[in-house]
Amino acid sequence: MSFKPSPDNGAEAFSADNIPGDNGHILHNLMLFGETLRRLGLDFGSGNMLDLVQATESVPIGRKQDFRHAARCLLVHRKQDLPRFDDAFQIFWRRPAHGISARDLRSMGEERRYRNPQVGPPPTVDETGSEFGDAWGSAPDDQAGVDMTQTYSSREVLREKDFADFTPREIAQARTMMTELSWNLGRRRTRRVRPGQSGNGSSLDWRQTFRRNLQYGGELLELSHRQPRYKTRPLVLICDVSGSMERYTRLLLHFIHTIAGDLGRVEAFLFATRITRITRYLDYRSIDQAVSEVSRAVPDWAGGTRIGEAIKTFNYAWARRTLGSGPVVLIISDGWDRGEPELLSREMARLRRSCHRLIWLNPLLGSPRYQPLTRGIQAVLPHIDDFLPVHNLNSLESLARHLNHLPHRKLPGSAQRRFPSGTPEPEPSSPASTRRREEMNPALAPTFRHPLWGQIPPALE
Repeated sequence: MSFKPSPDNGAEAFSADNIPGDNGHILHNLMLFGETLRRLGLDFGSGNMLDLVQATESVPIGRKQDFRHAARCLLVHRKQDLPRFDDAFQIFWRRPAHGISARDLRSMGEERRYRNPQVGPPPTVDETGSEFGDAWGSAPDDQAGVDMTQTYSSREVLREKDFADFTPREIAQARTMMTELSWNLGRRRTRRVRPGQSGNGSSLDWRQTFRRNLQYGGELLELSHRQPRYKTRPLVLICDVSGSMERYTRLLLHFIHTIAGDLGRVEAFLFATRITRITRYLDYRSIDQAVSEVSRAVPDWAGGTRIGEAIKTFNYAWARRTLGSGPVVLIISDGWDRGEPELLSREMARLRRSCHRLIWLNPLLGSPRYQPLTRGIQAVLPHIDDFLPVHNLNSLESLARHLNHLPHRKLPGSAQRRFPSGTPEPEPSSPASTRRREEMNPALAPTFRHPLWGQIPPALE
């Protein structure tokens, strides 16, 4: 995606003739993006744009979220400008399906992504229509405005349509809409520290303090502080590709490829009767090539389902390498299992203790008639933190909002659980100590008894 200003009126003309295709340069896009933000009312100088250009040497522009945060820090200086910047960024830097036109830019920012759009008639030539008014200027005579009456209904129908009923053309449209979602799992606190200032959770660095004050004869005149380092929380995806999930498999692979490109630190696994790691195939830029390579790499594609054995293999072979940083684990499955429920329950309990958050996504949960009655779902419900649907684009938007607001700390017990309305919350399992007492053989119990065993203390008589 690239834009090229015309020689006559600079960056004010965004017509189809000024779009050179793939021959443009990223510097042109950055300059036009800055001009767009200025026309929206953001206040920043040329020095901020130079800093953003230099920041691209350290922040890969291919990672959308990292580049977005860098641009946000450098170009936004007022809190009220944050919504306008987010709207402009999503529209300007999105991946086009069939090229870019000026209509996309003029309709920018009219509605937030999570707010229901307003349907209205198409504007006339003399009507400003857009929220930005004179900032964008009136449209040329040979260029029509954005007809929301023709675009709103089709997008909303696509958002609410089940993935199993998508046509190949709708799959391509859904892939474009997935790229507009924002994914942010938050940051986790590491054990490493870095130099810091007083306050903001910092503590005294006594070793550095003593070292700095040696020049004063040991008198503590200058204090050094340190604060913990934070890193982006990773994500682990475990997706079911058995025969019962075949209708949803391709769209879910598109979802995995999209979220891996946004977050960066993603580990992905597929399973049916056994589990296969597919993380390296997510590096392909073409989703079609990635799906083709994955289908050849997974030997049990569209086969039976043994969730318990797959999770056990993951816990013993991959957990130490992927769960060491407190990741969020997403398991995508309908819960149909041919294995033993006891094995599945035991391995899910082990997995939950090793991760920050365990979320189960079920495509069948979007149906109002669905009831979690299968043995597999009944075995996993006591051990998961969230039980959410993943059957259409609206459910993916709800998942993005939920992941963006996860608590920074792992809450104990059922304090962090989230289940859809109408889904019975599982009963808490009995403690292990209670089970051990029930299974204890009385004949093997110790025979020693205290001399006052069974007697009433004198103070209570």
